Amino acid sequence: MSDNSGVRVAAVDCGTNSIRLLIGDLVDGRLVELDRRMTIVRLGQGVDATGAFAPEALERVFAATEDFAAVIRSAAVARVRFVATSAARDVSNRDAFLTGIEERLGVRPDIISGKEEAELSFRGATTSLDLPAPYLVADIGGGSTELVLGDATGVIAAESLDIGSVRLTERHVSTDPTSAAELAAITADVDALLDTAKVPLADARSLIAVAGTATTVAAVALNLPEYDRDAVHHARLTAARLRDTTTWLTTSTRAARAAVHSIHPGRVDVIGAGALILQRLVDRLPVDSLTVSEHDILDGVALSLG
Repeated sequence: MSDNSGVRVAAVDCGTNSIRLLIGDLVDGRLVELDRRMTIVRLGQGVDATGAFAPEALERVFAATEDFAAVIRSAAVARVRFVATSAARDVSNRDAFLTGIEERLGVRPDIISGKEEAELSFRGATTSLDLPAPYLVADIGGGSTELVLGDATGVIAAESLDIGSVRLTERHVSTDPTSAAELAAITADVDALLDTAKVPLADARSLIAVAGTATTVAAVALNLPEYDRDAVHHARLTAARLRDTTTWLTTSTRAARAAVHSIHPGRVDVIGAGALILQRLVDRLPVDSLTVSEHDILDGVALSLG
């Protein structure tokens, strides 16, 4: 790293379904990306029912963290931040998780609030976007959905809702393909929480959807033969295209979804519920399209190290 390349940072985001790493150089308030990678770990496996992390889920997270730690060491990173979100907030055995990560990475995870999660997502997603304001950033995760409304001056309102792709799949889905009754139950859960949302959804003039659910939905909607991050980043989906894609994802068999190479194997089981959350959100907004961003909370965490 040369003297003018800034400070090298590493951000790790551990959510309900995946753990992700971003390494970059902070230069004049901007992030120059060097490495970005993701592993599906399903940390939230069974949490909605048991209130605790499953031992095998912890093992998967610790193994991925060891891999990330090796990458971070080889990159000569100066600052590291590890954030954990929805799945880690209320579990009974979170100390085992915190200690295990610290032993492997050398930093203690920050279990961030839903409000901070939303603000970090907003910062990461809105960098270098030119859209009508106010804009709503939606981060649909495995255990929760973060909504944040803001403009060029920053955040106006932010909220975390306990609806996510893993949580709703585990709660309601037991058939293949998902039955109409199961889809109705998911929809009812989503609508009930959106009904109570404190973020003024009707004020949004643009929707930016981030994280794995949105990027996967976009890849399917674009008919990509393989996942292509460059094609997905800042892709615009009309409301009609989103509805068609959601219909297919929620009514197809598991085998049919698994055959689509742009869907990560770790998302095959839960992408239908995630797409339905996104669909129900769009149905409430005064917008006719959404923009998908590959920049999200991970970028916000990296920027917070400046």
